[in-house]
Amino acid sequence: MLSSFNSLDFFWAYYETWIKVYKEGAIRKPTMDKYLLTLAWLKKLAPNLKLKDVTRITYQKLLNDYAMYHERQTTLDFHHQLKGAVLDAVDDGLIDRDPTRKAIIKGKIPRVKKTKYLNQFELHKLLSDLDLGPEVNWDWLILLIAKTGMRFSEALAVTPSDFDFSHQMLTINKTWDYKSKTGFAQTKNKSSMRKIQIDWQLIIQFSELTRNLPPEVPIFINGNVYNSTINDILSRHCKNMDIPVISVHGLRHTHASLLLFAGVSIASVAQRLGHSSMTTTQKTYLHIIRELENRDVDLVMRSLSSLN
Repeated sequence: MLSSFNSLDFFWAYYETWIKVYKEGAIRKPTMDKYLLTLAWLKKLAPNLKLKDVTRITYQKLLNDYAMYHERQTTLDFHHQLKGAVLDAVDDGLIDRDPTRKAIIKGKIPRVKKTKYLNQFELHKLLSDLDLGPEVNWDWLILLIAKTGMRFSEALAVTPSDFDFSHQMLTINKTWDYKSKTGFAQTKNKSSMRKIQIDWQLIIQFSELTRNLPPEVPIFINGNVYNSTINDILSRHCKNMDIPVISVHGLRHTHASLLLFAGVSIASVAQRLGHSSMTTTQKTYLHIIRELENRDVDLVMRSLSSLN
């Protein structure tokens, strides 16, 4: 398919075919959607740009035009998604030289970020406001994510058989595709398939909650599920307790943050969250790691000053 292109063809047409050849069927749908969104922007910003005209200047202009509407990190993602196709076009002789070399990434000033996680005191207040009765409800899901750090789609896919009550373990090996409504789906990556230790209180609570439920049926699924529904419930609890309003994904950040502040190693946190590498964990929680490093410096100085 790509061999039929020549340098007079449109860049967006080459990129569209490149996605079909290299990405279709090889990546998860959410990632594929990002490539398709990049394609849509490419058509919008450079509809008449031909492969032979993709130079460092025209490519930089494309990035600059995109950056007018997006923050720097989003522009960087746009650049990375285009770069693979561009380099292949260079290898195929359709573009003379690598136009992505020394590309400058710009972007709009980032918006003020919402609070992403709660501290330990705020989390205690949130959990105290949950309605944890004998029947399954969304408050139980909030508790489960807060205490395990699971992704929302992973928590939705949990069945009674995933709990190993005798060993206080929970197996995470699937997700629930609530967006496309197609049922069970694969985890984000291989590292996301994991077993995590859970506390004895959660074991007792969920052993009672799931006692009479079908072992292979998701605990929380009863009809269509919407992320906004859970976020609204979580928001109400936060407002009730006068704490920062976070999203359901913020519960995952809260879980990780509390572990890091408690002194749990980055490697252990990465494994518990199902990150593909410790680098992902370090990037996501860089602000916390820096705060801990500052705290470590104080400890080192106090220890050294005591050596008289």
